[in-house]
Amino acid sequence: MVTTSPADTGSQRELRMRAAVMAPRAPLPRRQRRLKGGTTSFMVVMHVLATVALLPRFWSWQGLAAFAVLYWMTVLGVTLGLHRLVAHRSFEVPSWLEKILVVMGTLACQSGPIEWIALHRHHHRFSDQPNDHHDAGRGLWWSHSEWMLHEIPALEHKERYAGDLLSSPFYVWLDRWFLLLQIPLGLALYWYGNAAGVHGGGLGLVLWAIPLRLVVVYHVTWLVNSATHAFGYRNFNCPDLSRNCWWVAVLSFGEGWHNNHHAHPASARHGLRWFEVDITWLHIRLLQKLGLTRRVRQARYPG
Repeated sequence: MVTTSPADTGSQRELRMRAAVMAPRAPLPRRQRRLKGGTTSFMVVMHVLATVALLPRFWSWQGLAAFAVLYWMTVLGVTLGLHRLVAHRSFEVPSWLEKILVVMGTLACQSGPIEWIALHRHHHRFSDQPNDHHDAGRGLWWSHSEWMLHEIPALEHKERYAGDLLSSPFYVWLDRWFLLLQIPLGLALYWYGNAAGVHGGGLGLVLWAIPLRLVVVYHVTWLVNSATHAFGYRNFNCPDLSRNCWWVAVLSFGEGWHNNHHAHPASARHGLRWFEVDITWLHIRLLQKLGLTRRVRQARYPG
């Protein structure tokens, strides 16, 4: 059980970190100023296809259902699987369940699981400091999504921050081939849409379940990096800009209680006060009742 006081410790390390957070930012190094062609093109294509999905000709209740189910699977895979389970080891589950949750998270197409986890751990090490890859000190747009369109120096330290995963063939394969997961999903949806005579056909189902879902999940995830470092309130005086933002918490299944998370990174529970609803934590509690979790670490708000 983890408990902490929201009072400032006043340590020299925290003072140095706070000074780094508030310092003016130097311009990006020359090597980081160019846009990455592959990532930028992929994001443009996904956003265009997501817009096409919203055309009336592709609307169907089946498409909405596919979007909703896959949104739940993908967001939960990121929040419960990649984030709380693997990145922070806030609890333990059987190996088979970890693999399922990680595959669900990898369906978010936010790079492979090793890269995602390495970058997240790096973010906690240097949160809102100049070498944080989505440093909020560079502005809302940078921390939201611009950072990923440029070279990411933090990836040079992937072995340091995710070395525990590099020995796993499962994680290494997913990290390399994560994009391939969308292919069988798309083929199955296309076949069903045409076979069932869905309005908009198989193409409509694919557009709603893949590009539209991905774009919405992208922005929800990015809001945790941007909005929750700019808007909301703080329960704990962390040496960064993290905040608790209720509407991001709703969209991201509890990840919006970000100040709580930065104060207690190892806690499986992010919503610590009675009104801070944490949907991911409710799923963890369900797994507990089913006997599928152990060593669940939980912080408590000292109020």
